Amino acid sequence: MWLTEPRNPNAPLAGLKVVELARVLAGPFCGQILADLGADVIKVESPEGDGTRAWGPPWVERVDAAGTVHREAAYYHACNRGKRSIIADFSAADDLARVKALITDGDVVIENFKTGSLAKFGLDYASCANGNPGLVYCSITGFGLTGPRAHEAGYDFVVQGMSGFMSLTGEPEGHPVKMGISISDLSTGVWAANGIQAALLMRARTGRGQQVDISLMDSSVALLSNQATYFLTTGQNPPRMGNAHAQVAPYGMFAVSDGHVILAPANDGLFHKLMDVLGLRHLSTDPRFIANGDRTANAKALDAEIAAATAGWTKQSLLDACHAAGVPAGPINRLDEVFADPQVAARGLRVDLGGMPGVRSPFVFSEAELALDRPSPIHGEDGP
Repeated sequence: MWLTEPRNPNAPLAGLKVVELARVLAGPFCGQILADLGADVIKVESPEGDGTRAWGPPWVERVDAAGTVHREAAYYHACNRGKRSIIADFSAADDLARVKALITDGDVVIENFKTGSLAKFGLDYASCANGNPGLVYCSITGFGLTGPRAHEAGYDFVVQGMSGFMSLTGEPEGHPVKMGISISDLSTGVWAANGIQAALLMRARTGRGQQVDISLMDSSVALLSNQATYFLTTGQNPPRMGNAHAQVAPYGMFAVSDGHVILAPANDGLFHKLMDVLGLRHLSTDPRFIANGDRTANAKALDAEIAAATAGWTKQSLLDACHAAGVPAGPINRLDEVFADPQVAARGLRVDLGGMPGVRSPFVFSEAELALDRPSPIHGEDGP
């Protein structure tokens, strides 16, 4: 069942055996990261398949070895690259035995079932570790394995609201807004991959595996960063500020004659350079704007001065002038512009495998490479 040879012997996780009992996004995204890093990831799917296979449009059609056409949602391909797939009904004895055999011979399990629901099949951590003491078993849940919400299901949108993300996102006078991507799910997948690799390093020292408990709620709260410390040190809730920054000014989006640009001069020296670019040198010595604290206190007045000046520039001319002066600035790209960007192209972030485009994991190693050798599997495609 397992590959006899690593998919790519020069990949960091070459030879690692991962059983993925996960669906939708957080767990599969974690599995895809490990697959990109060279692990052999077997995705165990129910007879109905991962639900994201039906989350279209857009749709992708592929033909299997028998000539059967499979119509799948593009969403599924965003988090399942590089894996193999087997079909298993846990209520069928033969299927369950097959999954248990894989786990006994594996290094890692990723599961995102509701807390406690795998125990009745003997697929919980305690049961699996009994047959494989070196197993690293990662449980991804909405709220964690402990606490009063441990048995509640977790959904990205709900957790974005509960974790505080949405209270920080949006215009000050507008409604709270969720992120344009499933940030709670995706960040959980990244945290989970990090936790798994830490547990594997510990296993190398101790010879024993362990359970890694990762939740959407924990992962999201952990991303609050400076906004959390703002609250924890002041006792005050940070306000929604749209595109502004609570601690730095000027720092935001400004209109030009043909669109908008982002200007982010995050220290005094950069502020003075921006004022020179915009022909506002007199503001560098204005007592309201000399130091960052002054500028933050008078941000509205400063932004108005800058907006009046940028209105006379085109987007490209202002960006060129800022880059020449060393002032951090950038466009607000649509996705067609992102993937046409020479830097994105030079870094090879777009990958095309089996006719399916995607975005690679963002690791670049000096002595290793990613294993980008196969697209997401067709349902049940236990390929080579």
